[in-house]
Amino acid sequence: MSAPVLFEERAAGAHRIGIATLNAPATLNGLSLAMVDALAERLDAWEADPGIAVVVLRGAGEKAFCAGGDLHALYAGMREAGVGGGARVDPLAIPAARDFFEREYRLDYRIHAFSKPILCWGQGIVMGGGIGLMAGASHRVVTETSRLAMPEIGIGLFPDVGGTWMLARAPGATGRFLALTGASIDASDAIYAGFADHAVAGNRYEELVAAMTATTWCDAAGENAARLDALLRRFALEGLEAGPLQRLRGHIDACCAGHSLEAAVEAIAQTAVEDPWWQKAQAALARGCPSSIRLSWELQHRTSRLSLAEVFRLELAAALACAAHGDFAEGIRALLVDKDRNPSWIPATLNETGGAFIETFFTAPWATGAHPLADLGCDDPQRKPLEMS
Repeated sequence: MSAPVLFEERAAGAHRIGIATLNAPATLNGLSLAMVDALAERLDAWEADPGIAVVVLRGAGEKAFCAGGDLHALYAGMREAGVGGGARVDPLAIPAARDFFEREYRLDYRIHAFSKPILCWGQGIVMGGGIGLMAGASHRVVTETSRLAMPEIGIGLFPDVGGTWMLARAPGATGRFLALTGASIDASDAIYAGFADHAVAGNRYEELVAAMTATTWCDAAGENAARLDALLRRFALEGLEAGPLQRLRGHIDACCAGHSLEAAVEAIAQTAVEDPWWQKAQAALARGCPSSIRLSWELQHRTSRLSLAEVFRLELAAALACAAHGDFAEGIRALLVDKDRNPSWIPATLNETGGAFIETFFTAPWATGAHPLADLGCDDPQRKPLEMS
């Protein structure tokens, strides 16, 4: 059996470049628990090794960096725990979800706080769990084939693993729109939205790594980050045209800049734009999971003054609540198991998801002081809180 993640080190003068490759191209490098554990262990080792100057994170094959988490394993675990058909269980009684989310969240936060430069090569599809891996990297690279999205409203989840933090910091109301519709964005829009830092032609990966091995690195992480920035600017992909997120920003802000979720949903549905991207987003919102739509909106509002670590802790509680509630399992069933694309959401309408219902997603299932991510925050990036409009 092939290793879930391939690791290699390339000499770069007196230092080395560590390269981690997600190794499941047949599933578009879907993130498994084995991948999470392997990456966590190696990142710890590379951070402690003074010879490693820079880390590269990429996916095998050309189609995807990572298309999301291993939903089949999560579905099996939820069904085994009795979730489905309207039944709800204790959020901590689903070992598959508990173990995966706890360790995935810890890994993704680890990337945010990593003390050395990490270059994430976001070629092809980058969705869900792939966004979680990429978001915290110091140098996030997209290519002409990159398609980034957090389409969790279609499966009964929400943009998690720090997605709330990232989307809330996108310009104007674009983050809210992306959360509500799951719309995908290209390289140009990814840079515009703050999801990526550099664009490089996909066929120049090996050339870029060769240039990295020819670069003189030092023992100061800040200086190495600056040298990597300069190197990536040399490889910059020219001529990127503005994507639909930029072109339709006026419509997006007009629909989503207010405080009312219901008004935003209605405005998106009623705004006629002769653009396939907009129309696809409208259709995705119309068939999305009502509880996920509510949860995605609420999270962006409730986390505006939280630290990154606090956002991760709140998202973990919400993710486990989704696993326990039933819509998450139903969404996976409809998309990947039975493939009928006809999920039966409970509640079935947005009006039924407010009040006491949505509060259950914000209730921590652990005893006071027992949150599994309670230790996060010592190295939390210090960033100015947002003022939500």
